[in-house]
Amino acid sequence: MEGSVRPGDPSGSEVAPPPYVRVESVVKRFGDFTAVNGVSLDIQKGEVFCLLGGSGCGKTTLLRMLAGFESPTSGRILIDGQDMAGIPPYERPVNMMFQSYALFPHMTVSGNVSFGLEQEGLSKAEIRDRVDEILGIVHMQEFLHRKPHQLSGGQRQRVALARALVKRPKLLLLDEPLGALDRKLRERTQFELLGIQERLGVTFVVVTHDQEEAMTLATRIGVMNRGEIVQTGTPRQIYEYPATRFVADFIGSVNLFEGQLVEDEADHVRVRCPELPVPVYVDHGVSAAPDGPLWVAIRPEKMLLTHEAPASGDNWARGSIKDIAYMGDISIFVVVLAGGREVRVTQTNIARSVGESFSWGEEVYLVWDASSPVVGAG
Repeated sequence: MEGSVRPGDPSGSEVAPPPYVRVESVVKRFGDFTAVNGVSLDIQKGEVFCLLGGSGCGKTTLLRMLAGFESPTSGRILIDGQDMAGIPPYERPVNMMFQSYALFPHMTVSGNVSFGLEQEGLSKAEIRDRVDEILGIVHMQEFLHRKPHQLSGGQRQRVALARALVKRPKLLLLDEPLGALDRKLRERTQFELLGIQERLGVTFVVVTHDQEEAMTLATRIGVMNRGEIVQTGTPRQIYEYPATRFVADFIGSVNLFEGQLVEDEADHVRVRCPELPVPVYVDHGVSAAPDGPLWVAIRPEKMLLTHEAPASGDNWARGSIKDIAYMGDISIFVVVLAGGREVRVTQTNIARSVGESFSWGEEVYLVWDASSPVVGAG
C-alpha cells in the first residue's frame, strides 16, 4: 500500500482538515501505576490509524478510553469536535470490535449482526436491508443461518466485523482484530479489511502488537512504549527513519551498533563503531553532540554478502557464516564478526540458486550503501 494515497491519508492533501479524533495530553492512572502518560494525538477522518506496541505499553487502555469504557485521569478526548467527557459508550459515534469477537453463541449470524439494530428499535424491513447489505460486503450471505460454532475463525471474524459496522459508526475501534487467525488467513483478511474500510469510509483505530499487520493496514502508525507515543508516521517513515533507538529496535529486524562521531559535516558523517573494522559513512548530517554516544541501525536487507574484499575504506565488515535459514522468499544469514558480534543479513531469493554460493563457516564480507544506516543520539 506504500506509494499510494488512501482515503484519510493526511499526506494526500496540502492542508489537512480538522482532526476527527483529538487526544489532548491524556493520562490514565490505576492507583500508583500510570498506564497512559500524557498522550496527544490527532487522527483524520477516514484514516486507518494503528496503535502499535508490546504488551503493557498502554495501547488497549487508550483504545478503551476512546470507546468510553475507561475515563482519563486527566486530559481530553474529542471526537468530531465534541468533548467525550461524561459521554457513555452507547452515546458515542463509536463501535468496538473485540479481540475475542464476543459473538452470542446461541444466535445465528443474522441474529448476531441484527442485535444492535433491534436494540435501537429499527423496523424489521430496515434491519433486514442493513443486515443483508453488510453481510454482502463481508461475503457472509450464505452463512446467514449458521451459529458461531459452525463457522471457521475467519468467518467468525467477519461476523464480528459486520456486527460492528452494521450500526454505521463514524469511528471503529479494533482490538487485535486478526490475532486469532492463522498467517495465511490473516494476510488475506488484512487486504479485505482495507477494502471494506475504503468502501464505507469509516475511520479505523487498530490496536496491535503485530508489526506486519500495522505496516499493512495503517495510513499512519503510533508506536507506544511505557504509556507514551514515541513516534508517529507512515509505515515507511517508521521503518526507514526511526526517531529513537527503541523504535529502530522494535520495528522489524535491525543490527544496532554503538558509536561516536569522528567526522561531522553538513552533508555526511563518519561514525566509529568499536564492533566494526572501519567507520560507518552516512551520506547526510545528523543532530548529535560531537562527543556524545550514538547508535547506528542497519537493516539486514540493506546489507550485502560478498566473497570479494571491498575497495572502500568505509561501510564494510568481515566475518564467518554461523547459521543459514532458508525461508523460501528470503534466506537469513547470521554472520559472526571478529569480535564475536553476530550480525543478521537477509537476501531475497529472486532465483532458485541465490544463496547457494554461501555455506556454513565460510569467511565473507558485509557491505552496505551510505544511505542505509540510521544514526541517532542517546
